[in-house]
Amino acid sequence: MSKVKTQYICSQCATASGKWLGQCPGCGAWNTLVESQVQAPAARRRFDPLAQSSSAQKLSDIVASETPRFTTGIEEFDRVLGGGLVAGAVILLGGDPGIGKSTLLLQALGAMSKALKVLYVTGEESADQLALRAQRLGVHDSNVQVLAEISLEKILACIQSVHPQVTVVDSIQTLYTEELSSAPGSVAQVRECAAMLTRAAKQTGTSIILVGHVTKDGTLAGPRVLEHIVDTVLYFEGDTHSSFRLVRAIKNRFGAVNELGVFAMTEKGLKGVSNPSALFLSHSHTGDDKPVPGTCVLITQEGTRPLLVEIQALVDSASSSNARRLAVGLDASRLAMLLAVLHRHAGVSAADQDVFVNAVGGVRITEPAGDLAIVLAVLSSLKNRALKRGLAVFGEIGLAGEIRPAPRGQERLKEAAKLGFCVAVVPKANAPKNKIEGLQVIAVSRVEEAIDMLRRLD
Repeated sequence: MSKVKTQYICSQCATASGKWLGQCPGCGAWNTLVESQVQAPAARRRFDPLAQSSSAQKLSDIVASETPRFTTGIEEFDRVLGGGLVAGAVILLGGDPGIGKSTLLLQALGAMSKALKVLYVTGEESADQLALRAQRLGVHDSNVQVLAEISLEKILACIQSVHPQVTVVDSIQTLYTEELSSAPGSVAQVRECAAMLTRAAKQTGTSIILVGHVTKDGTLAGPRVLEHIVDTVLYFEGDTHSSFRLVRAIKNRFGAVNELGVFAMTEKGLKGVSNPSALFLSHSHTGDDKPVPGTCVLITQEGTRPLLVEIQALVDSASSSNARRLAVGLDASRLAMLLAVLHRHAGVSAADQDVFVNAVGGVRITEPAGDLAIVLAVLSSLKNRALKRGLAVFGEIGLAGEIRPAPRGQERLKEAAKLGFCVAVVPKANAPKNKIEGLQVIAVSRVEEAIDMLRRLD
C-alpha cells in the first residue's frame, strides 16, 4: 500500500504546495489552494509515455500525411472543429449550465452512429433520462451506446471492450479515479481523469469529447492545465434566455482558432444557422425601414468566416460628474481610448456624455478592426444623425488617428456585397485592386478623413 500524503493544489493554475498558503506561489491568486489527498500507485505506472522511445531523426526525413477527418453530421459543428473530427483527438466543450452542451453532443452522436461506432458516457444523468432527451430530439432510434458511470477505471475498460470511434464524457467534473482519495470535481481528480482519458484516446485512436462546467467568471472549472492537455477547446457563448447559441474555438490543433459556429435552439434541439449575419442585422440597413441614429454595421472576421454585426451606440448627457463608459460585447478600455482619439484628432468631445456601446446578438468582438465602426456609431448617436443606408465599415484606429488595415479585407468586402450593402469605408491598405460589383469602396487613412467622407455621403 502506497503512502497517502496531503497536498494543497491551486484551483487556478494547479500549482502544488506541501502546506496551505494564503497566496498561490504560482499565479499569485489569493485563497485558491484546496486540500487534496494524493496516493501514488504502487504497482501501476501512470506516467509511461504514449509512444515507445525512439531515436532523434531529422525533420526532413519524417513523412507527413494529411490527417483524415470524419463529419459529425452537423455542418456548423464541423466548421468549429476545423472540418470534422480527427481520430485520437481530445475535445473540451465548456459552457454555462443549460446552454445546450449535452443536446448538441447527443445530436452529433445520433448523426454519427449511422456510420460510426459511438459511446455516450453520462455521469450527471441516468440512462432513462438520456433516453427521454433522445426521444425529444428525435435520435432515440440511433445506434448510440450509453454508459451511466463515473468511475474512470470502468469507463476505460468499456472503451477497451467496445472500441468506439467517438466517445463523449459528460462531464469531466463528475469522474473519479480510485488512485486518488479526493472527491470528484477536485483539482487533482479533474487533472488525473483528463490525463488518463487523453492517454486512452492517443493509444486506441478514439476521439473523446469532454464536457466541462464553467465558473461564475466564465472560465473552465478546475485547473487551466486542462486546456493544455486537450487538442481542441470549444466554448458555448450566448444568453440562455435567447434562442441563439455561439460555439467558439479557443484552441484547435487541427484547424483555425476563433472559428465561430452559430446555432438556433428549437424544440427539436440545436439547428445550424447558415447565414449568421442576418441574425445580427436589422432591416434598417438593407431593408425598407428608416435608418436609426447610433447604429453602424461592422464587417468582422470570426476564424475563416466574415461576419456582419450591427454596433449600437447611445450617447446621453451625464447625470453625474463622472461620465459612464459601458461596453457590452466589446472592450470597455478600448472604448475609452477611441473616445480620446476622437476628441484629439477629430475635435469631437464626449467628456460630459455617458457613452454606451453594444454588439447586437450576443456576439463578442475581440479584434481591433471594429474601432472604426464604434467611432462612427458614437458620432452618429452624438449628432443624432443616421448613417447612410447600406453602409458597412471596418478598420483599426491607432492613437495617432491613423486607420490601420485589417486581415482578409477582400473576403470581408465580398461578404458585404453579397448581403446587399452598397457602400464600404475601409482602410486605404485594404482597398481592392479590382472593382467589386455593386459595392462602392471608400478608402481612408485618417479618422477625420472618414468623418468628412461620411458627411459628403449624406
